[in-house]
Amino acid sequence: MPLPVLEKKGDITLGGLFSLHDMVVEPSLSFTSKPPPTQCTRFNFRTFRWMQTMIFAIEEINRDGRLLPNITLGYKIYDSCSTPHQALKAALELMGMEKGSGFEGESKGTCHGTVPAVIGDGGSTQSLVVARLLGVFHVPQVSYFSSCACLSDKNEFPAFLRTMPSDFFQVDALVQLVKHLGWTWVGVIAGDDDYGRGGANIFADKVRKLGACVALQEIIPKNRAQTAISSIVSKIRSSGARVILVFAVEQDAAALFDEALREGLTGIQWLASEAWSTAAVLSTPKKYHHILQGSMGLAIRQANIPGLQDFLLRLHPTTPDALQDPFLIPFWEDVFQCSLGLQAESQEHSVEGKPPCSGAEELGSVTNIYSDVSQLRISYNVYKAVYAFVHALKAMRSCVKGKGPFPLQACPDAGNIQPWQLLHYLKQVEYLNIFGDETKFDENGEPAAMYDLINWQLRPNGEMEFVTIGKFDEIAGKKTLQIQENNIVWNGNQTKVPLSVCSSICPPGTRKAIRPNFPMCCHDCVVCTAGEISNQTDAIECVRCLPEFWSSAERTACIPKEVEFLSFSDTMGITLTAISLIGSFCTCVVVFIFSCHRTTPIVRANNSELSFLLLFSLTLCFLCSLTFIGQPSQWSCMLRHTAFGITFVLCISCILGKTIVVLMAFKAALPGRNIMKWFGPKQQKTIIIFCTLVQVIICTVWLVVAPPTPRQLIPRESAIVILLCDEGSPIAFALVLGYIGLLASLCLVLAFLARTLPDNFNEARLITFSMLIFCAVWVAFVPAYITSPGKYSTVTEVFAILASSYGLLGCIFAPKCYIILLRPEKNTRKHLMSKVAIDKF
Repeated sequence: MPLPVLEKKGDITLGGLFSLHDMVVEPSLSFTSKPPPTQCTRFNFRTFRWMQTMIFAIEEINRDGRLLPNITLGYKIYDSCSTPHQALKAALELMGMEKGSGFEGESKGTCHGTVPAVIGDGGSTQSLVVARLLGVFHVPQVSYFSSCACLSDKNEFPAFLRTMPSDFFQVDALVQLVKHLGWTWVGVIAGDDDYGRGGANIFADKVRKLGACVALQEIIPKNRAQTAISSIVSKIRSSGARVILVFAVEQDAAALFDEALREGLTGIQWLASEAWSTAAVLSTPKKYHHILQGSMGLAIRQANIPGLQDFLLRLHPTTPDALQDPFLIPFWEDVFQCSLGLQAESQEHSVEGKPPCSGAEELGSVTNIYSDVSQLRISYNVYKAVYAFVHALKAMRSCVKGKGPFPLQACPDAGNIQPWQLLHYLKQVEYLNIFGDETKFDENGEPAAMYDLINWQLRPNGEMEFVTIGKFDEIAGKKTLQIQENNIVWNGNQTKVPLSVCSSICPPGTRKAIRPNFPMCCHDCVVCTAGEISNQTDAIECVRCLPEFWSSAERTACIPKEVEFLSFSDTMGITLTAISLIGSFCTCVVVFIFSCHRTTPIVRANNSELSFLLLFSLTLCFLCSLTFIGQPSQWSCMLRHTAFGITFVLCISCILGKTIVVLMAFKAALPGRNIMKWFGPKQQKTIIIFCTLVQVIICTVWLVVAPPTPRQLIPRESAIVILLCDEGSPIAFALVLGYIGLLASLCLVLAFLARTLPDNFNEARLITFSMLIFCAVWVAFVPAYITSPGKYSTVTEVFAILASSYGLLGCIFAPKCYIILLRPEKNTRKHLMSKVAIDKF
C-alpha cells in the first residue's frame, strides 16, 4: 500500500522527507493475517512548519523565475514518522521502486518516475538508512537537521550533504563551554539513537582529554519506560553533578524531564544539544519552567524569512489544495481539537470523541509552535537546502559545451538530469543568500559551523525566552567561543556560575591528592608540608621553598626564615647576661673588700698581688661571656674565642702561681732549704706571663691562619636560620681548650699534693676544690657542646664559662671574705700561726 504523499508536479521534482509524526504504533502481530498499515501518531507542528518552509521556498523560486527561467519546480513529500523503517519505505517510493523491482521506466537512475534529489530527513538515524540507499545510486541528499558525526564518512555516504553542522563542531563548542566555566564533574544523558549515542560519546572523550570527568553517562530508552528513566534520575541525584548535558531529540528529553518533575529533581544546570535547545514543546509548557529555567544550549543560526508567516497561515481545509494534502487533516484536527470527518446529524461528537469543525477556524486566531516564526533555525536550514539545489541546477544548465566538468569536457543533458551529475554541481555550490549568509559545502558535504549560545530566561509574563548570550564560529579552521557571562541567568534564577566538581576546589596552601579507585577529578585537599607552598587553586603538587626561605603559616608563600642566635633580648640571653654581670659585680665586691683589708693578715698571707690579678682575670672571664651573646659578626667571633682562651689562661696561671707558692712555702720551711728565693714575686709574674704568652701565641696563629667567622646554619627541615660562629680551625680551637685543660690539670695535681700541708687556712685545699669544679665543668662541656643544636651550643659554652668562673670565685675567695667580714677575730697573725686553727680548718 503506497504511503501518503504531498505532491505537486513540475519540470523538476524535489523529494522531501519530514518526520511529521513522532512515533509509530506497533501493531499486535498474530501471524495469521496480513499486518495492518503503519499508523503514525503524535503529530509534530514544528516539523510540519519545516515541510511548509520547503514548499514556500519552491513556490518563491517559481514566482521569481530568475534562478531557473522557464523551469518549474515540483515536490514530492513523505512522512517518515521518526522511524528508520518508515523513512526507508518513503525513500524507496521516492526512487520509484516497487517491491524491489528497480526503477520505474528508465534504468540507471534517470529522472523519469523518480526525483533527482532529496531534502531530508531530519533525524540522524533516519538519514543514515536513507543515505545508504541513495548513495548506491549517487542520488544527492541534503539533510537540514541530521548532525550525527558518523554521516561525515564520504566512503559510506558519498551522496550525503547537509546544511546542519556536524556534531563534531557542536561537541567542540560544548567542551569549550565546560572548560570556560570551570566545570570538571559533568553528567551526560543521551538518546538511544545514532545522534544521541554518537554525540555523547564524542563529548565524553573530549571532556576527559580536557582533564574533566564524566560523572555519569546514561541512555534514555526509546520505549521511554518509566522504570529506566527513574533509574537515570536517581543516578543524577546520587552523582553529585550539578551540570548535566542532555544530548537527545526533544521527545526523549521531554521523557527525562517529566520524570525529573515527578521525582522533584531540582538544582541541576541543564545543557542542551541543538536538537532541543529551542524546542517549543519543552519551553512552552509551564510545568517545565521550574527545572529548565536557566538552561543553556547551542542552536544553529536563525533568520527572519520574509513572507513565511503569511504563507503558513494560508492553510485551510476548504481550499482546493487541501484536498491533495494528506497531512493537513491531522494537523488541523490537532490544532483545533475538532474532527473534519462526516458527522451523524444526531451526534454531537464524532466517533473520535472530538466535536466537528465549524469551518470558521483560522490559524491566525491561535498561537502555537507551527505559526511561531521567532526562532527560524531548522526552517532556515530547509530554506538553504532548497536554494542549494536550485543553484546547482542553475550551474548545471549554465554549462558551456567544451568546458564541461565531465569526460571530454561534456556538459550534462539539461532535459535528462542524471542524479550523479547533479551531485557534482551540488558539491560545488557557493552563494550568498538574501540574508548575507554564505552557503557552501566542504569536502565532507558540511557547512561552516556557526552556533548561537542560548540561555532560557523567564519573562515577567511567565513565558520562556531564548536569549542569545554567545556564539561559536568556525572561521579558517579556528573554532572560537564567545560568551557574555553578565547576561546569563543560571538555574534557580542565580547570577553566579554554578559549581560542578566531584571535590571542592583546593585553596592555595593545599594540593590535590587523588582518591584511590575514584576518577581523577575526585580528590582530597592535603595541606602542604612545612617548607612547601602552593600559591594557586587546585595545585597538583606543592613547591619546596629555597633553603633560606620557609613556608608561611597559610602555606601560600615562601618567606625568609627566622634568624636565630643567642640574643640579648630573648629569655636565655637576658638570663645569661644577668648572671654574667652579677658574677663580675661580685668579683668587684671581692676586690673592694680585699682593697679595704689589704693590710690584714689573711690578705697579706695569700699573696695580695696574685689575688688582685686573679680577681681581675675572673672579672674578665665573667665579662668575656657577654661576647657570646648577640648577633655574630666577624669581630665578635674572633673576640669571643680569643678573649675566652686568654682570660682563662690568665686566671689559671694566677691560681697555678698561688698553688706553687703554697707548695714551695712549705718546702722552704724545712731546715737547710732556701727554695723561696726561686719563687719570689718576680718569678711568679714570669710564670704567669709565660703561661699566658703561650695562649696568646696560639690565638694569634689561629686568627692569622683560620680565624673564626660568622656562619649561617640552614637546616632543610627547619623554619629558622641559625647564626653562629664557625671555629675556622677546629685544631686551633682544640689547642686553646687543651692548653687551658693542661694548666687546670697541672694546677689540680699540685693543689692535691698540697692539700694536707699544715697551713692554718689551707689555701691548697680551696684551690683543689675549685680546680675539681673547673675540670668537671669543662669535661662535661665537650659532649654537651657537640650535641647541642643551634644557638644552644653557644648557651652551653657560656654556661661553662660562667659556671667555672663562679666555681673559682666561690671556692677561693668566699671563705676569705667570710673571715674578713664575719669573723674578724680570726683575721689575726696570732690566729693564723696558732695550732688551733690547724685543727679547725
